[in-house]
Amino acid sequence: MSLKQQQLPVMKKILILVGLIFIFFSILIYSVINTIKDTRDLPSLTYAKKDLAVRGNIYSGDGFKIGTSRKIYSASVDTRSIDKNKKDLFITLFSIYSDIPKKEIQEKISLKKGYTILSRTIDQKTAKELKTLAYKLRVLDVFVPMKRNGNSYLHGLDIYETGEERIYPYEDTLTPVLGYIKEQNSKQGKQRVRGLNGIEREFDKQLNNFQDGLLEGEKDILSYIIFNKDSKIIKRKDGDNIQITIPLKLQKNIELMLDRYKKEFEAQEILVSVMDSTTGKVLSLASSNRYNPSHIKQNEIEHLKINAIEYNFEPGSVIKPLAISLAIDANKIKKDELFFAHNVGKKNKKGEFPKGKYKIGRYIIKDDHRFEKNYLTLEDIIIYSSNIGTLTIANRLSAEQFYNGYLNFGLSQKTGIDLPFESKGIIHKLYQYRAGEDKGEDNVFKATDSYGQGITATFMQVMKAYSVFNNDGKIVTPYIVNKNPQVQEPQVISQKTANYMKKMLVHTVEKGTGRKTQIDGLEIGGKTGTANVVENGRYQRKYMSSFFGFVNDKEHRYTVGVTVNDPVNRGEKWYYYYASNSAVPVFKEVVKILIKLDYLEPSL
Repeated sequence: MSLKQQQLPVMKKILILVGLIFIFFSILIYSVINTIKDTRDLPSLTYAKKDLAVRGNIYSGDGFKIGTSRKIYSASVDTRSIDKNKKDLFITLFSIYSDIPKKEIQEKISLKKGYTILSRTIDQKTAKELKTLAYKLRVLDVFVPMKRNGNSYLHGLDIYETGEERIYPYEDTLTPVLGYIKEQNSKQGKQRVRGLNGIEREFDKQLNNFQDGLLEGEKDILSYIIFNKDSKIIKRKDGDNIQITIPLKLQKNIELMLDRYKKEFEAQEILVSVMDSTTGKVLSLASSNRYNPSHIKQNEIEHLKINAIEYNFEPGSVIKPLAISLAIDANKIKKDELFFAHNVGKKNKKGEFPKGKYKIGRYIIKDDHRFEKNYLTLEDIIIYSSNIGTLTIANRLSAEQFYNGYLNFGLSQKTGIDLPFESKGIIHKLYQYRAGEDKGEDNVFKATDSYGQGITATFMQVMKAYSVFNNDGKIVTPYIVNKNPQVQEPQVISQKTANYMKKMLVHTVEKGTGRKTQIDGLEIGGKTGTANVVENGRYQRKYMSSFFGFVNDKEHRYTVGVTVNDPVNRGEKWYYYYASNSAVPVFKEVVKILIKLDYLEPSL
């Protein structure tokens, strides 16, 4: 065999080997290319953690947290990943850690296969414990791997932030002034809240002035963040806190008292407010109709409005001091002047004259009280609440004096209190007060409006007006959060007139319809008012019984108001519709509470 013949098998073997090597590398390259092109779930090289900010807190005047927010978390699981043999173990442990009944968890897991949310309202403490449970469940092999796109995944118990929840630790206290909220989802899918009424709405922008926190950057092999110049850190900022002027202890004491009187009077609602007469600082604004903002019941929907500023009513005789003081200030009343009571007729068996009757055009206006004489002093008119005496005085004012005077007292305009949806109330137009003026005739609008009939006002408007008599003739703007230092207190009537009216209101308590409010060692004055409630344009056999006034010691001056809406007026309790039998006792109870809690100190 020649040499050439011997080399042929060797060459053939080399060619075969080269071919095999080529084929192997071709397969390898193809595999690498396909792997590169394939979508793979590679672990992220960066770490990002968000820290959810929450709405600000609302604090009472004495520092108690009355409205607050907390983070809420959701717990979810893919039911397909739970080992069938350890399903009961999962349910039992999750129930223990979450305090959710086993039956409820069982129902949720059995309802559908796949991604299931077990709870959306887990608090922060429970969420931390559930995260610990999630690790323990993995150790116990409660979860089995699931395959997707040829890859295996282990889905365990997942706990994550889902938003915030508003909490009211003292439940119905300070409602409806505190207000209520609505839950809504943000663009990021997180549950947020916004105020719909009360303080929650008025200061919604400040309370929601928050910024979520963020921690973002590269991570190491143990998934810890690597802090360097490229890391992004945003510190969490919660919403602004709000502190109101109303102390919780005072408010709660007054509310408990109102609950008792509402039941006794069978009233629709009782309102009370206490305000510093010199600054407008509101120390209490209480209603007998309250609700828990976290759990509003169907029958409480009608209580959501703040009737102290939203509900208009005919104020009745509590308005008389306003009209009379305007006439005094305009020098329309002579010193020691007597006013005819228009009570002509025979005396009754008690020696009393008939009730006075005064005719203006086709209208006949009557007095509610009998007098033992034909002529009344100015003090008689104020103390014994004469309609005829008041309208006689009011008609001496020009249309401009009467109209502008009522506006200056704050009627027919918002008080400026820092609460939403405030109503204005209504008085007659200037041209209506001018009717008959050029002929020297009495004006029926000035007449009826002078004793609070035919006009409407809110509870807080009357409170603001009465601050004038206890503040040297200046009017204040009521406030619950922030007083505007730029707002000057207008002088409505002179200091001399204000002090005279203040003296007359004290005499009303000493001798007139407010006698039941007297407490030794305090200066107390005020005026009652009992007015029919108007519904559907007609007067009803329902009454708004009111007492507005003031209470002072040597250091403090407070304006206090009470209205009792529709007290019982039948059977053995028929007399409760009189303000002297309903609003006045409540007023006195408020004063007693102020003494008990050291807001007032009677002098010895």
